[in-house]
Amino acid sequence: MTQTDQTLPGIVITGASGRMGRMLTQVVAASDKARLVGAVERSGHAWIGQDLGLAQGGAPLGVTVTDDPLEAFAKAQAVIDFTAPAATVEFAALAAQARAVHVVGTTGLEDRDLAALRAAARHAVIVRAGNMSLGVNLLTRLTQKVAEALDADWDIEIVEAHHRMKVDAPSGTALMLGAAAAKGRGITLADHRDSGRDGITGARKPGDIGFAAIRGGDIVGEHDVIFATAGERIVLRHLATDRAIFARGALKAALWGQDKKPGEYDMMDVLGL
Repeated sequence: MTQTDQTLPGIVITGASGRMGRMLTQVVAASDKARLVGAVERSGHAWIGQDLGLAQGGAPLGVTVTDDPLEAFAKAQAVIDFTAPAATVEFAALAAQARAVHVVGTTGLEDRDLAALRAAARHAVIVRAGNMSLGVNLLTRLTQKVAEALDADWDIEIVEAHHRMKVDAPSGTALMLGAAAAKGRGITLADHRDSGRDGITGARKPGDIGFAAIRGGDIVGEHDVIFATAGERIVLRHLATDRAIFARGALKAALWGQDKKPGEYDMMDVLGL
């Protein structure tokens, strides 16, 4: 099969000029299970009207970058979206209107954004995850299981590192891990999150789940979940060295969602975990 096979699901990539947009372009264009049928950028972007492949410095792909997401989504079976919260909320409504699977890797979503996604999911499939990689989702499950096994004498700390251009902290993956730890403990992360330490903070509050963020260079993504008590520590770690793992996971989610009923899903569903 090739990208010209019209029986393959058509994929639209939003934020096509970004780090993930470029990686998604490579992964989808090389796939024998999907077609790249659209690319979306914000109004006024220099790439609008250009062939996506040429704009990215490669060979032509026969896909023109547009600032009209509804037009692009109308000819797609799935939308892969690693953009920003406000854009993702807009895309969710339009993808639902087009009945396209919406794969969301956007981080930094707030409660009002998640409420908008829930509304859209009544009409179409939304697969959302703080991280699309198999390894991280296994780490998430392990974090929950370890938190279930250990009592409150074990402190939980999550340390994450990313490239200097990342705009949100803690990372979506770190929050996903924190939520898993909280679930294992039988508590809510919102009530026990500690990610603002600076100055004379006093002793660590028992039961809190702490977060620390490192930003520098071109770090793709590193996450440690630390369980610490008197005399011993358990450290669960995942290191990402290639952004393609996230793109491959997102494509897997887009394909998985093709025969599913409208609703909200995550990578645990996609991976059968």
